[in-house]
Amino acid sequence: MADQIREGIAANTRSALLLGGNGFLGRHLARALTQRGVSVRIYDRGSHDDAEAGYAYFRGDFAAGERLAEALEGVDIVYHLISTTLPSTPHTHALFDVESNVCGTLRLLDQMRAAGVNRIVFTSSGGTVYGNPRTVPVPEDHQLQPLCSYGVTKVAIEGYLRLHASLGGLNAAVLRVANPYGPGKARIGVQGFIPTLFAKIAAEAPVEIWGNGSVVRDYLYVEDAVDAMLEAASWTGFRLYNVGSGVGHSLLDVVRTVERVTERAANIIYEPGRSFDVQEIYLDIGRITSETAWRPRVSLDAGCRRFWAAMK
Repeated sequence: MADQIREGIAANTRSALLLGGNGFLGRHLARALTQRGVSVRIYDRGSHDDAEAGYAYFRGDFAAGERLAEALEGVDIVYHLISTTLPSTPHTHALFDVESNVCGTLRLLDQMRAAGVNRIVFTSSGGTVYGNPRTVPVPEDHQLQPLCSYGVTKVAIEGYLRLHASLGGLNAAVLRVANPYGPGKARIGVQGFIPTLFAKIAAEAPVEIWGNGSVVRDYLYVEDAVDAMLEAASWTGFRLYNVGSGVGHSLLDVVRTVERVTERAANIIYEPGRSFDVQEIYLDIGRITSETAWRPRVSLDAGCRRFWAAMK
């Protein structure tokens, strides 16, 4: 029974530190780890309003490294979910992007070494690191040509994790995660298109679409994303995988799915396309499904039905 509960978690994992644990993925991951008997610490710049039992909270600024050393004491694994910027952050903020995310991660790695913590799982971007791909689905060895500073910093952090792992002593897993969605608290317009679409349809509010709705993305139900993060805790050395559904859906495909699930019509307002938006991308997940036990289990339709049921 104990082995079943701890499925996907390394046998020696007793404590996990979640950087950015107040976010959408962090909240779902924290609950999943707790259910598997892992003690959870959450590091974030804001306070947590759920007061969930068993979590230890460390409030600090990742860019400055506040309280990181304290949060790392006695930890077995770090989940690096934090980012101080978004894909839509202007290029004029690139210096802050590098100083806070790239330099912040290098500082983290130094402090992990000092604390004797040798395992990290980093959630990279399954879309922005590739830019406009030459072919879809896009494999991990595709050329990396990010169109925004956010994607550039993700690539840089991946590279430093690979470097530190090659020097020995660090087990680093990089997960290029597609667009996650599912029930949970999220700011409208920040967490992603599907949560925003559901919220606005429920509120009978206009839904903004940038461009003509033909932009194609890979949408991954949150439970599938969390399963991949749990699985990654047991990997050794440096491992890098795409984590997605393996299927592409246009924005209008998603609108039709949500309209069907909710039995409500969306009030669509079309806005000019944005320069940093990749036109079409979905992930080739052949490597992770062939080399590990992970695979996506929830389709877009099933995931949207679960989302709507949770909202109601």
